[in-house]
Amino acid sequence: MGFRLEEVVPWGRSHAEYRDMFALTRTDLEKDILGCADGPASFNAGQTQIGRTVVSVDPLYRFSAGEIKDRIDQVFETVLDQTRKNAGEFVWKSIPSVEALGETRRRAMDDFLDDYTHGKEAGRYRDHSLPTLPFSDQSFGMALCSHYLFLYSAHLSLDFHWKSLRELARVAKDVRVFPLLELGAVPSRHLDEVCRLLKEDGLRVHIERVPYEFQRGGNHMLHIRSS
Repeated sequence: MGFRLEEVVPWGRSHAEYRDMFALTRTDLEKDILGCADGPASFNAGQTQIGRTVVSVDPLYRFSAGEIKDRIDQVFETVLDQTRKNAGEFVWKSIPSVEALGETRRRAMDDFLDDYTHGKEAGRYRDHSLPTLPFSDQSFGMALCSHYLFLYSAHLSLDFHWKSLRELARVAKDVRVFPLLELGAVPSRHLDEVCRLLKEDGLRVHIERVPYEFQRGGNHMLHIRSS
């Protein structure tokens, strides 16, 4: 089945959120980074502004800036309404209200849209997706995957997760995935078995606490390194 824009709910996180979600240090931010399933996040734009290199991959990037903006506008209020109905699943601290969430997300996605057309022409936004990527071994110092793997465990199989994480570990020396919860703020059904399989593959696998929690209980990332 093809990737259809009308089935996508674009929802972008900010550069500051990426730093906290993945516990990124100043040294980390100096690496060549692959952002996998970045969607309309502003991390790539923010890194580019400070002279760093990020390549973001997502099938969303086969569409134009205008098409993506239209889809954001179509779903924006619906997502906020759903968040209000499920407010107990979230920690209202750094983001104090649904209204503040809307402002934060809109600002991040606007920054993405401002950068997108030029960034796509420069090869920073590419239409690729897991579980296979068109990069050579160890092309990147770090790969980040935000709000895709584990979050959609009900829809993406254990095998898909395992193959995707092995692929990320192939193309990057350091892999970080956040969050480790499924939709509904429950632990991913795949996490334990995926960790076991990756360790059998000879990878170093750790679950680490990070200085970010919006989805209640979602304050840990999976950290994978080559042995």
